[in-house]
Amino acid sequence: MTFVTQLSQKAWIWSFVGMFMVWLATAVYTGGKGSADVISAALSFATFTVIVGIGQMFVITTGPGNVDLSIPSTISLSGAVAMKIMDGSNGMLVVGFAISMACGLAVGLFNYTLIRVLRIPPIIATLSSSFLILSTAIAYGRGLKIKPPPLLAEFTTAQILGVPVLAIVIIMFAAVMSIVLHRTFYGRAVLAIGQNARAAWLAGINVERIRFMTYVLSALLAALCGFFLSGFSGGASLNMGQEYLLASIAVVVIGGTSVAGGKSNVPGIWGAAMFMFLLVTMLNTFGASAGIRLIMTGLIIVAVITIAGGEEA
Repeated sequence: MTFVTQLSQKAWIWSFVGMFMVWLATAVYTGGKGSADVISAALSFATFTVIVGIGQMFVITTGPGNVDLSIPSTISLSGAVAMKIMDGSNGMLVVGFAISMACGLAVGLFNYTLIRVLRIPPIIATLSSSFLILSTAIAYGRGLKIKPPPLLAEFTTAQILGVPVLAIVIIMFAAVMSIVLHRTFYGRAVLAIGQNARAAWLAGINVERIRFMTYVLSALLAALCGFFLSGFSGGASLNMGQEYLLASIAVVVIGGTSVAGGKSNVPGIWGAAMFMFLLVTMLNTFGASAGIRLIMTGLIIVAVITIAGGEEA
């Protein structure tokens, strides 16, 4: 079997194929003008989707019904709290980051308490908690208009040869998380639980502990996204996490992770995040109306998922 044939059987490769095709279509339409800038912008914006997408991937991998719908609210809360604590001071950067992570930890603990103690289905539990989390963010950050510390703003917007520094950092982080998924006890336990939770339990895996760690991980990564996004956007806003609700799920599925659980990968999340940004860019370049953009985006995403759906992750 040739290398190309083997590669084509990997579900995650189709997200990169889709990404390249929409970028090529845009480049051909514009005569190649600004093509490099589009890729740079795609890397910048896709980075935040990848951060939350990795957390969502681990949650979805644990099996059917597992999903974290509190991600947008956690992003908003983390950003609002961090910006208010730091108050634009570089000296408070470490404290602000620590408080931001504490917010994520608290959300993860709360979500799992609803799921495990109160026996609420994950999709309902995280959706319900998202309203409470967002309400807390609104109460805490009402009228909040504080600029991020200069060091944070510079880090999140800096580039090296046109490549965003933050994207480079998250690419390395994604590589680490890929190793965690496939080479550590925790990652293999997540995959095993997604394939058959009872079999995993009989094999000696503490299923509930792994699920607890997974929901906490998702919340921590959402908080991390909120922290960096606040620096990139010039400050926190209460709706800045809104677009990441469906995006965090879409990049996981388009990237080749099985919604049935037990099969996932990290590289596909990057391809899917880039694909989604470039798709919207292409449709804007073509001058498509808002309605047409939504229809075309939906159809193209469904096509990519269908192509990748029967392939091996």
